Amino acid sequence: MTMGLTARQSGTLEMTAAMVLSGFIGFLVVESGQSVWNVIFFRCLFGAISLGLYCWWRGFLSPWPLKGKAVLIAILSATALVLNWVLLFNAFNYASISLSTVVYNTQPFFLLLAGSLFFGEKIALGKLPWFISAFIGLLFIIEISGSDFAGDQQLLGFAMALGAAILYAVNTLLTRRLAEIRPEVIALVNTFIGFLLLLPAANFAMLPVNALSWSYLLILGVVHSCLMYILMYSAYKKLPISMIAILAFLYPAVAILVDFVVYDQSLTLYQWFGISVILLSVAGLNLGWGLHNIGFKKRQKVS
Repeated sequence: MTMGLTARQSGTLEMTAAMVLSGFIGFLVVESGQSVWNVIFFRCLFGAISLGLYCWWRGFLSPWPLKGKAVLIAILSATALVLNWVLLFNAFNYASISLSTVVYNTQPFFLLLAGSLFFGEKIALGKLPWFISAFIGLLFIIEISGSDFAGDQQLLGFAMALGAAILYAVNTLLTRRLAEIRPEVIALVNTFIGFLLLLPAANFAMLPVNALSWSYLLILGVVHSCLMYILMYSAYKKLPISMIAILAFLYPAVAILVDFVVYDQSLTLYQWFGISVILLSVAGLNLGWGLHNIGFKKRQKVS
């Protein structure tokens, strides 16, 4: 615990820092000037090195925790996460960073759907309105005038962001089956397997030519694949789910702000409305809002 702070206060600071850092991922990906394959390869390489050193320093690797069936689950989980990065980072090239990030944040809905389809987990009736409103919000975001090439490209970006959200939900469901493994070790395995998967696709003939571009890749690996995950996992242990859900909205909010300030990305009124509806829907889902929370209470009879 940070000196002079309660567990809740330090957890709030850690989660806030992690979500603010998340909001800059799109900027780093674009500004690196590298192909998506190279970006993810070096993110995984630098992330695996830094996470490996951290886990070794903390003694998380001895004895080696992954054995038997857990190895296969970890490989499948890591593969889903890496493919999720491939789709999301490609989405930034077709749709804006801000809109891709908001569409990507529909992942809690896919998590519930996947849990229902593959694990028989029932979806509470009170959550269905949030599914419907999120879909409506998505329709407003996809609002495109005409069917020109730019519009088709943007639709492709949205489709990639949705695919990334589905893959992240798959990763989450698989990771839940590794509950006995420390999350830092899982993050290490994810980045190491990502390094192996992307090694054949990396283009070493088109590496960054200046220190600034290399720094973007280094930050993605060391800061966003090591420090950010350590901060998040530490915060998860200290904060209630409701606080985690609220602070998670800093991620799309910062991404939207960065997209506006750096790239002068302007959104239509319809898209702003769609963003608001999706974020409200995700909040309602994560915080457990339902129809029973809305409306008037029955008045008690006075005898």
